[in-house]
Order: sequence, then C-alpha cells, then structure tokens
Amino acid sequence: MQTPPHTGSPLLAAALHSAPLPGSSVPNELRALLNHAGVFDRNTRTAFACHGQDRVRWLNGMVTNHVGELQPHRGCYAFVLNAQGRIQGDVNIFQMGDSLWLDIAATQAATLLAYLEHYIIMDDVVLAPLPETHRIGIAGPQAAAWLTQMGLSVAELQPLEIGEVNWNGVPITVIAAHSPIVPCYDLWIAPKNAADFSQALLAAGFTACGATAIEQLRILEGTPLYGKDIVDRDLPQETNQTRALHFSKGCYLGQEIVERIRSRGNVHRIFTGFVLDSGFSLDAASPARLPVLSGDQTVGEITSSTQIEHSDGSRQGIALGYIRREALDSKMELHCSGHPVRPETIPFTKIL
Repeated sequence: MQTPPHTGSPLLAAALHSAPLPGSSVPNELRALLNHAGVFDRNTRTAFACHGQDRVRWLNGMVTNHVGELQPHRGCYAFVLNAQGRIQGDVNIFQMGDSLWLDIAATQAATLLAYLEHYIIMDDVVLAPLPETHRIGIAGPQAAAWLTQMGLSVAELQPLEIGEVNWNGVPITVIAAHSPIVPCYDLWIAPKNAADFSQALLAAGFTACGATAIEQLRILEGTPLYGKDIVDRDLPQETNQTRALHFSKGCYLGQEIVERIRSRGNVHRIFTGFVLDSGFSLDAASPARLPVLSGDQTVGEITSSTQIEHSDGSRQGIALGYIRREALDSKMELHCSGHPVRPETIPFTKIL
C-alpha cells in the first residue's frame, strides 16, 4: 500500500527545513510556539481509512487502546504490538462513523500498514489512503483565539477530537492534537488552497516555525517519536505512555505480555527526561542511542536531545531517554559522553 503524495505551501515547506527562515531564529520560533502561536508543516504524517463491517472488532484486536469505546469524531492514541508485546508502531485512531481513520507518521506508514494487513484474514476490512490533503500544524496559547479571529472556531475541541470548519468557502478538517504544554491543532486542507491559507495564517500573526523548533517543542513535551525514542524492541509500559493503554477491553495482539507486566507492578526501565549541561547535545552524527552511565555501568540511554536558548541568552540542555528503575530510585550520579546528566520529570515545565 502506498502513502498518498502531498503538495502544498512552498513557504511552509521551506519552514520544515532545520535552518530557520530568513529573519527568524530557532529561539524566536520556539518562543512563539510557547507564548503566542506558530504554524508549521505537518506533511510528516499521513492518514488511512479502515472500512468494512469487521473494522471495529478487527482493529480493536490489533491495538492497545479501546477502539470500541470511541464516540463519533473522537480519537485515541495506541500502540501496535507483536505477539511478544514489542511495539511495532503507534497511531492515532478516530471514529468517523462508516470508517475508522488511522493517523500515522509518514516514515512508518508503509511498514505499519503492511504489518496490519498481514492480520486481515477472513475479516471484512479494507485499509485505503484518505483523499490527498495538505496538513498544517498550529501550536501555541493564542492559537485558538487567532484562528477564531479568522472565522475558524476550534476552541471547543477536546484533545484528539475532529471538527470541520470553513475558510472563505474552503472546508478544513481540524484535529485537536495531543500536547501537555500548549494547545495544538492539525489542519487538513485541499492542496490547491494550501498556499493561500498559509499566507492568511502568516498575515494573521502566526510565526512560521521550522523543524528544529518543532523538535524542541516535542522534547519539551516529553512526547516520544517512533523510530527514535521508541523502537521495535521496546515494551509499552517502558514508554511511560499510559494514554496508549487500556487494561479491561479484552484480547489484542501482545495483550498477554502487557497484562503480565501490569500484574508484576512495573518494568525494569522507564522513559523519562534528562537535564544536560550546556556542552552536550545529541546531534545527527551521534549514535542513535547514547548510553547513560553510573560509574562504568550502563543504566540508561539518551534517545533525543536539544539545547533550549532562553530569552536572556542562557542555554539549557534537555533530553529524552530511558533509565533503569534502580538508578532512578537510588538517585545515582549519572553521566553520558563525559557530561553529567540527571533525570527530570516530563514534560519539562520547570525550565520554561
């Protein structure tokens, strides 16, 4: 199954690059996201529809959350596991009446959809790409108010709820995305209207934000990224994403392992935040995961990191990764790549 192509605003496509836009900077973009409102390209995600009379029963047996409980236009976050309980992917699932929508990171869509299709045996289930749209992300405490000024009412949407709005006669699908720090919305619009709508957003005061600022917001949120912070060896409870799990919905693939971990009480390691010194950052040339040590013993690993620049010019290194329970409970002195690190509760609200 192929992922549908995306086209859209050249301006926002340029903003997706790691380098800041002319006249902007990553610190200014992040401050806009945290204090005002920013706009960014979201074509890093794609969506599929799950059709057929068996869709709810089948998908409920494939994911860790309760699809059968979803109300119309409401969604949930879930993992897809293998029989050993290891995470094969993550997905937002929405109840859309005659279909279920699967919202997936584009980088894992082909692999995850192929994995799911392997388990469609005698079921009346069909997975198909949704019609092509251009996806625009909006985030910040002023986002809902500024959209309302443009005639787009989104303030009443709850996290992972879908709404429909209209801009100059153009229909737009709005998803209230999950963020523990600032309101966040995904807007889906026809590609032919994306450039004009993007210009209207910028004219309304939204700051165009690039990939680096969006990555910093993700790390501040403590939101793990599949393929980077979560890989196919990881177990659901290790990720600290309890919102993805439902413990009383019945059987699903990998459920026996999840239940065994729950009955045991905890896992040996847990996803957490780390505070770093100003000289350390995990860059593109670094290994995918760097070991966190206590003395010469490996007790964890860093999976994502960044340097946040505050308005006074000072910098703070933060990271996401895993730590063994005993190291966390005993408050061991830790280091990574020769730099001291310490665990920190996520989201990183203390440093904002």
